[in-house]
Amino acid sequence: MSNHLSDASLKSAPVSLPYDLEACTELMRGGSKSFFAASRLLPARLRPPAIALYAFCRLADDAIDDGDDPVLAMADLKSRLAAIYAGRPGAEDADRALTVVVHRYGIPCGLLEALLDGFLWDSQGRRYETLADVEAYGARVAGTVGAMMSIIMGASTDTAIARASELGVAMQLTNIARDIGDDARMGRLYIPRAWFREIGMDADAWLANPVFDSRIAGFTQRLLLRADALYRRGEFGLAELPWDCRPAIQAARLVYAEIGKQLEREGLNSVNHRTVVSTARKLALIAKATAVAVKAPVLPDVPLSPVPAIHYLVDIVSCERHSLSIQKPWTVPSRSFDQRVAWMLDLFGRLEQRERAER
Repeated sequence: MSNHLSDASLKSAPVSLPYDLEACTELMRGGSKSFFAASRLLPARLRPPAIALYAFCRLADDAIDDGDDPVLAMADLKSRLAAIYAGRPGAEDADRALTVVVHRYGIPCGLLEALLDGFLWDSQGRRYETLADVEAYGARVAGTVGAMMSIIMGASTDTAIARASELGVAMQLTNIARDIGDDARMGRLYIPRAWFREIGMDADAWLANPVFDSRIAGFTQRLLLRADALYRRGEFGLAELPWDCRPAIQAARLVYAEIGKQLEREGLNSVNHRTVVSTARKLALIAKATAVAVKAPVLPDVPLSPVPAIHYLVDIVSCERHSLSIQKPWTVPSRSFDQRVAWMLDLFGRLEQRERAER
């Protein structure tokens, strides 16, 4: 599906449809607890569109990942996406909510198509030979989300989209480093196969019997070093965002980066156990993130070119920027930032209790 929205279609499409926001919230909770929690620091006007976007992402990922036929699931999702952009979604709450978001904020269809492609790569067992291949995957499954969130926040310049997309890739690299063992036990390998060959190691043999040793620790460290470089680039994008959006994005950035730091403290072993950042540490990082609410980072002297993996995401938005609608606030009761932080204290406590119960 390559056709995108025209100015006329955006103006004529409905932007108000009934749907259950709580149902979308439940779908969103099924994804990343860290990002879900950080998203609650967003200003009230942006929380519903963020929830709607993540709900559809969660639903689409599950449909392709858990279905009997990923290709048929992909065809169905693309059909649903076409209906969403035509302003005629089905009865699913996530589809109806996303329809409101894409037409109200002018989300380019190409970003959601790229996201679906990344989900399909997973289900098809795609092989990643180089770090560039891994980052191309990260651009699709996470960089796209960063770009879409940037647009929802009202920041759609090339710089804003580039930094948001790179931040998404950084988070995905952190996920990969944290989940090496879990992924391997599902037959998935996101460590570049070229890295195995460099040291005379058989990637498929290791995948059949994943064990932790110094070589895997070295691979994990390389992934985290690259993620850290992208986190640093992502911070420069904060200046592009409205001031009241910066704490939430900085919080997500710091909490995700902390996963990598905690993994390093635990000896880089993500084969035998899953690294978790403590509630106390998350709260400390969120407190640190509040500083950017009034002060954005100093920009680099020389503008940063987008990393190769996310070039095409910047191009998608650049080509369709003429069709991006002016942001319209959602009608939601407002909370002060202090109230949102207080809410976070309660949320993290409940999430930690749930994690203990699941163990």
